[in-house]
Parts: sequence; C-alpha cells; structure tokens
Amino acid sequence: MDLNPNTPLHWIDGDVLLRLGIAALLGLALGLDRELRGHAAGLRTHGIICFSAAVMTVSALALYRQIGGDESRMDPLRIFEATGAFVGIIAAGLIVFSKGEVHNLTTAAHIWLAAVVGIACGAAQWPLVLVAAIVSVVMLTVLRLIERRWIDPRLSRERDLEDE
Repeated sequence: MDLNPNTPLHWIDGDVLLRLGIAALLGLALGLDRELRGHAAGLRTHGIICFSAAVMTVSALALYRQIGGDESRMDPLRIFEATGAFVGIIAAGLIVFSKGEVHNLTTAAHIWLAAVVGIACGAAQWPLVLVAAIVSVVMLTVLRLIERRWIDPRLSRERDLEDE
C-alpha cells in the first residue's frame, strides 16, 4: 500500500496550534448560549464539532499540499460535503415536532454554525472567523434581548419555545 509520508510530531507548530485552539475556544463560546438555556447540544457538543471541523480542514489542506496540490485529483472542498452530511445527521436528531410545535431549530442551526466556524479556523481565514463570531453572538444573544424588551412578550415566549 502506498501511503503519504509521515508528518513527524515535532512539526507541530504555532500555526496549527493557533488554528485548532481558536476553533476549540470559539466552539465552546458558541455552545455557551445553548448550555445556559439547558439545551442538549451545549458546550461540549459545539466545542467538539467546531474543533473537529478545524482538524478535518487542517488535515485535508495539509494532505492536499503534501501530495502535490493542483497536480493531484484531490478536492479539498469535499470537506464541506462531509461536514454538511455529518452535521445534518446531528441537527436532524435535535429537531423535534411535538404538539404542533417545532423545537430546536435554532440549536440545529447553531450546530451548523459551529462546524462552519471550525472549517474557517482550520483554513486560517481569520477575517471570516472574526466576522462569523461577532455576527453569531449578536444574532444569538443581542437579538434575544431586543426581542424580550421591544417585541410582544407573548411572541418572545413562543420563540423561546421554538428554540427548546
């Protein structure tokens, strides 16, 4: 069997640690909102998904360059396909339809966001990571506060039930 050459352990560098570390931290931060609200997919789930997506991205990009880049037939964009399929399975398991109400849609979308942020961390797309982190915090936290303060409290309670 013909395998790619080994990558020695001492080749772990600051760039790889930075990419994976930021993905892990952002995944945990994304999961904090869900954890504080008592949802099943919280800190650990988001952290693991974001970190795993980053590891998968770093590995795929490194392997792509290692086996010749443009000369090979490998397509690093398949990372998105694999991540989408995997996260779709997890998210589908979270969504519940009960008594005419749909629950956990926001959590399922949040899981997808964690995976995409992980991919961006793995690819070292730092401006994209920063914008995604800021926008996600605004959408998940600040908008919830705005809804509770200025939108009909009854409507806000209905949305909270959808999130559960």
